[in-house]
Amino acid sequence: MEKPRGVVGPGPYRLRMTYRDIASRRVLAWACTAVGARMPVAMAPLALVFLARERPGGYSLGAVLAAAYVIGEIVGAPVLGTRLRPERTRAQLSAGLAVGSAGFLGLGLFPAAPAAVLAGFACVAGAAPAAVTGGLRTLLTELVPARAAAQALSVESMLSAGVWAVSPAAVAGLALGVAPRVPLLLAAALMASSVAGLRLFPAGWGAGGEDAPYDGRGTGEGGGPGVERRRPLLDAWPVYVTGAASLTLLGLSELVLPALLEQRGVGVGWSGPLLAGMSVGAGLGAFAYGLRNWPGRLRTRSVVLMAGTSVCITFAALLPHPAGIAIALTVGGALQSGAMLTRNLSLREALPPGALAAGYSVMYAAAGAGYAATGSLAGALLRFVAPSTAILAGVALTLVLTALGWWGEARRDGRSVRDAQVGLAARTGADGAPVADGVVAGPHVVAAAADPERPPVRGGGDPERRL
Repeated sequence: MEKPRGVVGPGPYRLRMTYRDIASRRVLAWACTAVGARMPVAMAPLALVFLARERPGGYSLGAVLAAAYVIGEIVGAPVLGTRLRPERTRAQLSAGLAVGSAGFLGLGLFPAAPAAVLAGFACVAGAAPAAVTGGLRTLLTELVPARAAAQALSVESMLSAGVWAVSPAAVAGLALGVAPRVPLLLAAALMASSVAGLRLFPAGWGAGGEDAPYDGRGTGEGGGPGVERRRPLLDAWPVYVTGAASLTLLGLSELVLPALLEQRGVGVGWSGPLLAGMSVGAGLGAFAYGLRNWPGRLRTRSVVLMAGTSVCITFAALLPHPAGIAIALTVGGALQSGAMLTRNLSLREALPPGALAAGYSVMYAAAGAGYAATGSLAGALLRFVAPSTAILAGVALTLVLTALGWWGEARRDGRSVRDAQVGLAARTGADGAPVADGVVAGPHVVAAAADPERPPVRGGGDPERRL
């Protein structure tokens, strides 16, 4: 007998969430705010290169400014993200966005300033709003039903893919057609607009229904930063490792692709369309991921998707024709976005609600570090080996990081199962049945405790099992 559509209840029937279930004015307002906050991030590296290209030092100075910006992001994300307090998240993110907007404004208003001053502006522009990505991601998952977390994160990935696809063309057009400073002034205006957008949301979020700030123990009793507060974030290190691995392949594609095209005898001008195709593939992959409930554990899905992405990037390095490279990059982008979604969902399961914003910020920093490490490795190898060989070396590094992350997650989940079994054994009644709060629990309690992939989350549902 078929259950009526949309009915929620126990038994074999489960409510299937769709993209229509997260369509609301609040999510639309979130999307507009997120575009204002993220477009400057996507524009910054290329905009800094164009800002410096006509000065002494040219592209070298631009690379230094872009590096200062990325270093600011990598340092600012974990430092500021771990200091986010759920009860005043909006004020903290607004302050970061305002200071970041000032950094971009300084770059746009004083393009002829000394290089050290420009590097300082770039570092501030990268560091100050670095915790915003984690904060906005946490807000998005609280604006939708708990079981629609996968769809919400898929929408976020599609939005990010669109932003990263549009930004390079916008920067190049404005810098070459108007003036090199204009993209940075636009970035400052967009980031300032996101401050106004945050006023549409509550003063605090990410507390998981608790009014008190997260104290690192899940008690809601408050407490300052310290070892206990940071321990859940440290325990989630395997997720950060695989998150960084997923960005290493993106870094390989973006940084080595022009040299690879030259090696193949193809014009380097094709690198832009090819990377745009990869962004389109990423958006389509994120959309497909949210369409259904995929089988398997999150860490298993992540390994499969990362292996598939690695195969695609390997094909891109070895295929001689640009059409084959385009197909490989597009499919690789689709798989890579799915892998990053599994990492965000795994982090959501691994951390208490009050630590999610901080965890997403640490993930952001880890991904940026992976991107930077791959760029450094590729740059060093290109002096001695062919571009295709440099890409293959980066793929090997990615697979090592993926295996390390999988091992860490499996080890952590096994430890959680043993701890749960010990806790149940300690509360076993005289007749051998588990007892919780004076009530004899059935065998399903033991089964639930033994499944590390299905912990309870906000709303009592599992975002992966009740889509």
